[in-house]
Amino acid sequence: MNQNRKILNDPVYGFINLPDGLLAEIVHHSYFQRLRRIRQLGMSDLVYPGATHTRFLHTLGSYHLMNLAISVLREKGIDISDNNAKAVQLAILLHDIGHGPFSHALEDLIVPNISHEEISLAFMKYFNAKYEGALDEAIDVFTGRSPHNFLHELVSSQLDTDRLDYLKRDSFFTGVSEGVISTDRIIKMLNVIDDRLVVDIKGLYSVEKFLIARRLMYWQVYLHKTVVASEMLLRKVIMRARELTMQGQKLWASDSLLYFLKNNHFELTEELIKNFALLDDTDVITSLKVWQNCDDKVLSLLSKMYVNRSLFKIKLQKEPFDEEFIALKKMEVVKKFGMTASEAEYFVVTDHLTNNAYKPDSGKIMILKKDGQTADLAEVSDMFDHEMLYKTVKKYFLCYPRGLA
Repeated sequence: MNQNRKILNDPVYGFINLPDGLLAEIVHHSYFQRLRRIRQLGMSDLVYPGATHTRFLHTLGSYHLMNLAISVLREKGIDISDNNAKAVQLAILLHDIGHGPFSHALEDLIVPNISHEEISLAFMKYFNAKYEGALDEAIDVFTGRSPHNFLHELVSSQLDTDRLDYLKRDSFFTGVSEGVISTDRIIKMLNVIDDRLVVDIKGLYSVEKFLIARRLMYWQVYLHKTVVASEMLLRKVIMRARELTMQGQKLWASDSLLYFLKNNHFELTEELIKNFALLDDTDVITSLKVWQNCDDKVLSLLSKMYVNRSLFKIKLQKEPFDEEFIALKKMEVVKKFGMTASEAEYFVVTDHLTNNAYKPDSGKIMILKKDGQTADLAEVSDMFDHEMLYKTVKKYFLCYPRGLA
């Protein structure tokens, strides 16, 4: 009898089995446990109060779906050895370990020139060295160098277990029912043809629902205008803190956060990984609470706005905002808060949002037809035409403090 097997009670799927051995050791490692302190949806709880679930829970959910997918494919005669299974399990378990505080909201700001995927790979290499090459195959799966391409597609593709979990999980915790998808149905319809992951034609409607849900969840949750406004505010806080720190001013912050505020360009070194592994949402939130009372007027006000949820006002439109209107808002900030023109730049933000549910250049979703041939989803679907399915919607936004003239 296996006394070391753990069972986790997940609110989305029920009981998730965590095996002993290498997988369990990695889950219990402090680097992985840190994901308990990284919120999956960044600041979305400021709009949807229930959205406080973590990267830790999402990762274990993705791992659970991966196990289901392996079982389904084996039942259909796909050759997946125990080593293959272990590799893809490790790859999905560590796919998000490189996320920093508040996930995507600060991804290109805490470590500006290194993506979370690159940091995840660095963590995988750390574990691989620690366990004497036990993650060689997992790294190949993660990076797409595995001889079994479909294993990589289960981890990273248009219909991977990562996306299947986060849509269903984020819908559950936000209460946004438009994101509900049938993960069981989609996984049951998976197959492999010519080393490519495909979906049986009987699962077509479930995949169509998945794409619709993904598009709606982006507008209703991930790109919700208040979520965007809160992200822009927090980003400006970090940008100001970095500017002051690099100028030599001493701000209160944890050592791990200060490490990333002292520079704006980094090398993927062992020192960086060690500091990154100590960094989570708590470092940022605690610093904001202290920075409310700092001497710098800009950082103090931005921090107070975030802590007290006095978020930026945000406007959305289809065309870029007029430069004169943007300049006017900056002048209003100067007058209202007694700031310089350069300081006012922190309080007026303009950029754009894009949303497209299906990106064929990132790999197509292939449908297995009854005659045994495969075709792109766009060619088979009678709900979407190519133009609609591939279309990217762009919206421009402008953020500024509330109460301006």
